[in-house]
Amino acid sequence: MNLETAEATLATPFPWPRMPVDPPEVYAWLREERPVTRVTTRAGETAWLVTRYEDVRAVLADPRVSADQRNPGFPLIFSANNRDALDKTRSFLRMDPPEHSLYRRLLSKNFQVKRIEALRPAVQSLVDDAIDVMLAGPHRAVDLVRALALPVPSTVLSWILGVPLEDQAFFNKIAEELGNLGDGSDPSLIDRAQKAHADLHAYASRLAAEREAVEDPGDDILGQLVKAAREGTIPREQVANIVLVLTIAGHDTTANMTALGTLTLLQHPDQLAQLRENPALIPGAIEELLRYLSIVQLVITRVATEDIEVGGVVIPAGEGIIPLNFAANRDDAHYADADRFDIHRQARDHVAFGYGVHQCMGQPLARLELHVIFETLIRRIPTLRLAVPVEGVPFKSWSNINGVSALPVTW
Repeated sequence: MNLETAEATLATPFPWPRMPVDPPEVYAWLREERPVTRVTTRAGETAWLVTRYEDVRAVLADPRVSADQRNPGFPLIFSANNRDALDKTRSFLRMDPPEHSLYRRLLSKNFQVKRIEALRPAVQSLVDDAIDVMLAGPHRAVDLVRALALPVPSTVLSWILGVPLEDQAFFNKIAEELGNLGDGSDPSLIDRAQKAHADLHAYASRLAAEREAVEDPGDDILGQLVKAAREGTIPREQVANIVLVLTIAGHDTTANMTALGTLTLLQHPDQLAQLRENPALIPGAIEELLRYLSIVQLVITRVATEDIEVGGVVIPAGEGIIPLNFAANRDDAHYADADRFDIHRQARDHVAFGYGVHQCMGQPLARLELHVIFETLIRRIPTLRLAVPVEGVPFKSWSNINGVSALPVTW
């Protein structure tokens, strides 16, 4: 990208659309020419973009950088109008230690590798059932998003949270609406997502009240949170807030990784064939998919609480920072030929799950679900292919969490 084109892009509000799997072209230019640069967001706020791998990790590990959205200067990307609403549903993701540490200790046992691994047989059965339904259909064609990518993670999440069986259909539907923003240009989709946000918060509040009314609220996440609220460890209003944020973080991410990951594998048939021949390569392929796709692209936002130097630039206290994990994961200085998808790359140190004290605690669950889904899909439907040209696939290029709204496939 030449200087004139880059300057023209930077003169427009951030963010800029993906292309659609690759990052905006200007990210590579920024890494080389202006690795720390100030931009104006679509919300009309200013923030510093950080694009190099080492700088992004340094920012995310720096205790002088805050995730607390109440701090002056904390940047919003799309709209500043909902700041009050965000404050009311503020979750532990937007807290700093020691407040954040309290919630993390409370929740992290639910996502320990051994505990998550115990779910494998149930997840396997769930995925097999979904694929059975796909294969039994009369047309040998489905939308993989609705047939597999959406229902599997939301159902698994409902088990962990403690959603009653009779409410699973409602929960799955509302989880789908939360992430269905299209390209950001359809106000009706945005309105539906905001309504789903409010409806899920109200539903979680009702479930919490029902658990509160019984002597033993249970040992699922909802029960644990209710017990903590009873004991005064956390405020009661945080029970619903945490259920809300775990639903968004645990469903939308895995659903989009499933669909976009499948599309990526279908676009690299030689590497897909290697996975089919040697399933032991699948865990490494998942790490490469996480790095290469970096679907959680516009979620990590911070603010400096003191003057800090990043990449030779001093960011003053009270100014917003957007550490671009997608740009970091495509940094050639850290990953050779970073724009190339390679299942043999050793990419476990990617920052797709963030880094530092706020690194995603749910990553063992995401890895388990993705492993079961991809292994089963590759094994049971070896002739899977796109049913439309890739140009006809609707990408969510503007969403905080990238993905596809639909993925028509056949076999």
